Amino acid sequence: MSPVHGFLLLLLFLKFMPLLLAAGDHGRCPPSFPCGYLGNLTFPFTITGRHHCGFLSIRNCSDDNPHKPKFIQVQANGGWVQVVNIHQLLSSPTTRLTTFQFRDEHFYDLLQNRSCEAFTNNYTLPLKSRFATFRLSYSTSLFLCNKTLHVTTINVSKYNGCPGYDIYHNHIMTDEDVSRSSLTACKKILLPIKDVPDANDPFTFLTGDVTVMLTLTDQCSDCYYRKGGQCQLDSREQFSCANSYEETRKKMWKVATASTMAAAVLVVLMVLVCCFRTKIFYPLLWKENPTHRVIEDILKEQGPLTTARFSYLEVKKMTNSFRNKLGQGGFGSVYKGKLHDGSDVAVKILTVSKGNGEEFINEVVSISRTSHVNIIRLLGFCFDNTHRALIYEFMPNGSLDKFIYEDKNASKNVHQLDWKILNDIAIGIARGLEYLYRGCNTRILHFDIKPHNILLDEDFCPKISDFGLSKVCPRKESMVSIFDARGTAGYIAPEVFSRNFGVVSHKSDVYSYGMMILEMVGRRKNIKTKVDRPSEIYFPHWIYSRLESNSELGLENVRNESEDEMVRKMTIVGLWCIQTHPATRPTISKVVEMLESKVELLEIPPKPFLSDPSTSPVNLSGETL
Repeated sequence: MSPVHGFLLLLLFLKFMPLLLAAGDHGRCPPSFPCGYLGNLTFPFTITGRHHCGFLSIRNCSDDNPHKPKFIQVQANGGWVQVVNIHQLLSSPTTRLTTFQFRDEHFYDLLQNRSCEAFTNNYTLPLKSRFATFRLSYSTSLFLCNKTLHVTTINVSKYNGCPGYDIYHNHIMTDEDVSRSSLTACKKILLPIKDVPDANDPFTFLTGDVTVMLTLTDQCSDCYYRKGGQCQLDSREQFSCANSYEETRKKMWKVATASTMAAAVLVVLMVLVCCFRTKIFYPLLWKENPTHRVIEDILKEQGPLTTARFSYLEVKKMTNSFRNKLGQGGFGSVYKGKLHDGSDVAVKILTVSKGNGEEFINEVVSISRTSHVNIIRLLGFCFDNTHRALIYEFMPNGSLDKFIYEDKNASKNVHQLDWKILNDIAIGIARGLEYLYRGCNTRILHFDIKPHNILLDEDFCPKISDFGLSKVCPRKESMVSIFDARGTAGYIAPEVFSRNFGVVSHKSDVYSYGMMILEMVGRRKNIKTKVDRPSEIYFPHWIYSRLESNSELGLENVRNESEDEMVRKMTIVGLWCIQTHPATRPTISKVVEMLESKVELLEIPPKPFLSDPSTSPVNLSGETL
């Protein structure tokens, strides 16, 4: 080997050594694996025989019959239960939302045989792990009352088919409601359900196909996501983060130190040679970043853009060296700045980019095609070597989420918006989405509509922002193809997560919009990860029950009949938008029409499903906006 070749190999080793040190044990475990009807699965699931890659082993994944039942090991060296389905969604670089459904054969048989033994005690999950906690996703409380007890309460369903006691239930009943009734003298049990109880017979809504939410412990989450290790127990049954970055780094550092010292003399000699022959060696040693070239080529293909391009030095100057920080997100940070003409701007500095810069390109290309009062204006961008930034018009009132969610730690300057303003914001967002689908030369699907991505100007006029997950498609197309679930947990339409519910189209944004409108109405998140009572988990069902029974909505700050009509109208529209099947949801143009009509002209939609029904895909190819 010549000295030149030796020098090239040494530099390549030094250049890629940090990547080798950071590889950890993940490199020996596949990022995902196929498992028949369960789809592609990732940590913490693993196949039998590969226990170092996860702590929930699944049997029959590699069976030639993809429909053969799969079984998950409920605990180390323990029994197995049949898995019905598994959903995993990476909602941030350090958080994966995992829910799965398994069949409890004993409880399932009790329900099938209509045995009152099913109501004996609280349901106890058979799942155990030192690395995660498990809780029921969908459950309800039943009250077992002695038949001699005279129950004094209202709106409570009764089942008297069990000897010795009657069963009472009301899914939306609060602890305060219970304390005011004679149910306090009864035995309270918590059991899994497949839908919100709407019948007297508990055998119709209880289920043996139990849906569970999995949450990693802080130790295991830190080990896997931050340190790149595997969650294991050592010989003393204590937690151990095996094969972590730190452990791998120690092993490789000895090798790296010896190699570096042995090559030190060669480095000095080769550097001297390079000084005289830079024009020969430079293109061999330092290749252009392929991602950089891809983005540059796409920008050239788009032709002249309406937005200005700034250098990194110009961005640094307009932000006064990044002095005034407005916020922080998974993508990077946002700073306040000023252009040459003195106008205020918001500068988003991107530190995380997906794939080959897809999010950055989506943001620049998508917003450059738009011009609407309810779409954020992109005034410029920076793509300077490794530096990427987006320059937007400045929104003094920030994002919508800080005005609708209850936050005890929020600034006293943040006030709740009245219903007239919230109604106008809802209409403005709908008009912005209508423009994206009808007003542009191409259709733009946003895929991440949520309160955090709605910005408000000084007059609380809403602007749709953050087009990083958007997809541009020709106007003649009414449905699109995507190969990954994109969006934020709680706002993702069922068809984006699973094609069994229909094809992905503009109706997917309508679903996210509906979830957001219901959060504006309830001034709370629709799905809470930590709640005191099961009845608090799903707000759309709570508000639907009130609406269907024509009861008082029980919402705060509704001061008069006019505001009550606005709230009811927003609620009805939101419930239409979150229908499970895309074909049942209104188009966004219809949403605008409904919001501007009278509430008495609106029909109450079917009740949204709490859990996904098994249905065939819906064809929307003939549907138009």
